Amino acid sequence: MLVLVACSDQPNVKAHASAETPPVRVSVMTVLPQAVTVYDELPGRVSALRTAEIRPQVSGIIQKKLFQEGAFVNADAALFQIDPAPFAADVDAATAVLARAEAEFVNAKVKFERAQLLSAQKITSDEAFNNATAVLAQAKASVAEATANLARRKLELANATIRSPISGTIGQSFMTEGGLASTSANSPLAVIQQIDQVYVDVRQSSMSLERLRETASGSDLDDPEKLPVRIKTIMDRPYPHVGRIVFSDISVDSATGSLGIRIVVPNPENQLLPGMFVRAMVPREVYSAALLVPQEAVIRDLTGKPQIVVVAADKTGEKRRVELGPLIDRHYLVTRGLAAGETIVVQGQERVQSGQPLETSPAHAAADTQS
Repeated sequence: MLVLVACSDQPNVKAHASAETPPVRVSVMTVLPQAVTVYDELPGRVSALRTAEIRPQVSGIIQKKLFQEGAFVNADAALFQIDPAPFAADVDAATAVLARAEAEFVNAKVKFERAQLLSAQKITSDEAFNNATAVLAQAKASVAEATANLARRKLELANATIRSPISGTIGQSFMTEGGLASTSANSPLAVIQQIDQVYVDVRQSSMSLERLRETASGSDLDDPEKLPVRIKTIMDRPYPHVGRIVFSDISVDSATGSLGIRIVVPNPENQLLPGMFVRAMVPREVYSAALLVPQEAVIRDLTGKPQIVVVAADKTGEKRRVELGPLIDRHYLVTRGLAAGETIVVQGQERVQSGQPLETSPAHAAADTQS
């Protein structure tokens, strides 16, 4: 009889012990929406904003090289001096031809006026008047031809001084004093490159561009392709200036499914040089109200599906399956299963069972999570 009584009391002891189980201590945070941009890290190559090949417009012997290789030159700065003597002689000859043509024009004009007067008085024949008119017209044309020829010779004389068409850094000189500069040469005399701004050319998947436009459709962005582009140097260090997309191809490469994108990047310190390889962080997705959770807040069930422990209003934990997007700076972007303003468990969630009471404390503030 005593044994029966002892057995009936044992379940009550266990229930009492369960009721006094202390809550699980966890660290929590409230998930708030924030603007997030997801990037594709793409390899790119640097090219100069403007490139000018210095070529002669007249042929001749180079007398002087008027620049220092590797120096910055301004637009219209003199670079090479071709021997101007032959061109100056051509100018003198053209000037003399013009003077003779003008003299012939004056003589033809005097004869025309006399023939016109005699023709009006019926003293000379119409044929003589017509001849005088033709001679005057020919003299006038000769003056125009001589004037144009003189202008051309003066232009050739001016072109004997080869000048820079743009401002920029000039490279190696491919011609020295005494060399023959020829208008038919294949190689330039030098090359000038403007690199205060540079281009970075990359190729991005057409799917990424479509995804960018799709995710930006619900935001207040007029043109998502105008988002800033961050650059990493070849040493994987962040470049201090951001670029912007100025051009993208209108056709997709059928072999790779990608399209070319050109980014212009400020380069005031001349850190980026033409031909250099860099990495460009090109926008792939943009969210105006994204929900980000720390990577350590996500757990997996036996099938590998992601879960998050959500704190209910009664301070109990609830395991909830979610869908995750990309990982951004150690934070997952939650695409489904979580609402803005909900509180989640960041640390200690592996000890939590659904419906179990929790003792919460704030988790450490997350750093800036925008990628």
